[in-house]
Parts: sequence; structure tokens; C-alpha cells
Amino acid sequence: MVDEVMAELAGLEDPKTRAVNEKHGDDHGVNLGELRALAKRLKTHQELACRLWATGDTAARLLAILICRPKAFERDELDVMMREARFPKVHDWLLNYVVKKSPHSEELRLTWFADPDPVVASAGWSLTTERVAKNPASLDLAGLLDVIEREMRDAPDRLQWAMNHCLAQIGIEHAEYRARALAIGERLEVLKDYPTAPGCTSPFAPLWITEMVRRRHDE
Repeated sequence: MVDEVMAELAGLEDPKTRAVNEKHGDDHGVNLGELRALAKRLKTHQELACRLWATGDTAARLLAILICRPKAFERDELDVMMREARFPKVHDWLLNYVVKKSPHSEELRLTWFADPDPVVASAGWSLTTERVAKNPASLDLAGLLDVIEREMRDAPDRLQWAMNHCLAQIGIEHAEYRARALAIGERLEVLKDYPTAPGCTSPFAPLWITEMVRRRHDE
């Protein structure tokens, strides 16, 4: 069955789609809508998902994420998978569709947060950002701001992006830390010049915080 699925994925490969994806750091040419349609047809299939992941092929791994049972993975399995997920889309889907639904997510957050691999560490920061918004109890928000202030400006791209998101989320969700979050963003100027389409919110933390707080106030 793996061979059949891999052949079908190969048939869905489109050079134009690959060219677009490669601009974003990904290495596959399968339209995501078609990938989701294939996943819907295959339905949940944990064994097949594991075998597709083992191929190392990016499209196969994305499909594996869509058909797996997130709670079926052991903590160490998810740790290995995250360390193998080097392409942005696989990393993002694995984190959001699998790890966040796992009973091991908090343990992995703590494991990854200060990992020497910046891509893995970015996953830890992303999980922390979710807790900032949904379950901040026991989080040291002042301590997080200390780390962000000290390390974000020189962090590698994906880690920097995740830390910046955490900074913005702290400022948006926690009024008592808002002034400090704004000041850190203004001082570090991370993503200040990031190109933003009309009508979209800038990822520059001071603008992001201000806009989201305004929207909530207007609701």
C-alpha cells in the first residue's frame, strides 16, 4: 500500500507548485488541497502513516500527518520526528496537527524549549506561546521576556520568529506585561521591515500587539 500511495503522490507532483513551495523552503510539488483529498480518502491509518513518514519524502510525511492518530505516538517517537522535520511545512503541521494534540505536549515543550538545535527550540517556543494564550498558569512570563530581550535579535530565523510570536502574545494577552513587551519590540526592531500585504497585520511586535488590543477593545 505504501508503494501505491507513493506512486499516487508522484502523479500529483506539479513543477509550478514545487517552484512556489521551494521559495518558502519546502521541497515538494503536491497541491495541499489534493493532498488533503487523498488523506480524506485513505482515512485514519496509523500504520500507514508511520511507514509513509519513514520514507523521508516531504509529501509523504505531510500525508502521514493527516492520516495518523496523534495520541498513538509515544513521547520519544514525537521527539525523533520533530528532529527529523527540517522543512517548514512538515515542521508546522507536525507541531500543530500532532504534537499539540498529544498527551506528551507539555513534556516536549519543556524538553525542546532550550534545545541547542534552533529549529527544535522553535517548536518549544511555539508550544509556550500557546500556553501564554490559553493556559498561562505556572509560566514565568517575566522570565520569558528576559530571554526574549537577551536572545531574540541574534536568534536564527525560525527560532526568532517563534520568540517574536511569544513576545507579541504576552503583550496581547497580559496587560500587566504589555508596556515591557512593547518596549522590547521597539528596542530590538525584529521584523520591523518585514513586508506585509495591505490589510494584514505586521509581525513587528509593537504593531501586532497594538492592533490586536485595538480590535479586542472595539469588539
